[in-house]
Amino acid sequence: MVKIVFSDIDGTLLTDDKHVTKRTEEAVKGLLQQDIPFVLVSARMPEAIYPITEKMGITIPLICYSGALVLTKEGETLASTVMEKDVTAAFIKEAGSLFPDATINYYAGHHWYVKDVQDQRVVFEMEITEAKAEKADFAACLQKGILPHKILMMMEPDDCERAEKELQALFPSLNIVRSFSTLLEIMDKSVTKASGIEVMLQHYGLKAEESLSFGDNYNDLEMLRYTGTSVAMGNAPEKVKEAATAVTRSNEEDGIYAYLTKHGLA
Repeated sequence: MVKIVFSDIDGTLLTDDKHVTKRTEEAVKGLLQQDIPFVLVSARMPEAIYPITEKMGITIPLICYSGALVLTKEGETLASTVMEKDVTAAFIKEAGSLFPDATINYYAGHHWYVKDVQDQRVVFEMEITEAKAEKADFAACLQKGILPHKILMMMEPDDCERAEKELQALFPSLNIVRSFSTLLEIMDKSVTKASGIEVMLQHYGLKAEESLSFGDNYNDLEMLRYTGTSVAMGNAPEKVKEAATAVTRSNEEDGIYAYLTKHGLA
């Protein structure tokens, strides 16, 4: 029996033009009315998730930075895992050298730091997420003890695929995974969406087999393999679909709503 539901955001909860459909919103609210927690699990920072939940009119727990920061629905921290100082410094130097055309973003808690707030990729991300980037020197952040929950690299698809392999080989103490064709997420090795879910399950006193998850991309694989029931979106790559116990319609076709209603959960 499903007692808690976890969902990715981009490509899963949201349509391609970044909104939640009316039917999906109603399905989520149907879960909450049954006292089944609905938890968003995303590579996003908290400030890039709150605008979504506010528009839906719900207050729910969040697993941010792909598991590095876990928050209760009241915003209290259940778990926080940051990258090590020396590893972060070495990674930023090496990544910048190997992929000079990439845009590097430095996320720490409720702050998003970049070298240039006018960078077109940064501007586009701000428009999508409604979060606000701040200009900062990464070395200065490290000196002040402001350690990142996540580094995000924005780059061309071919570079992104190559960077995932090359940088993971160079930095085995980090978890490096694509969340989109142009986005590479970097966290501490211990961080996965599954690790964040484990914390949330402990908070609610529930077991993995009592949980259901929805996802659509490579950084959802650990989550889909961990929860008792897992559902890949119709728009997910084949590798992601193979890791799930079920496949639903795409994010453009109310995939979450379709699965929840079919199985009597909404």
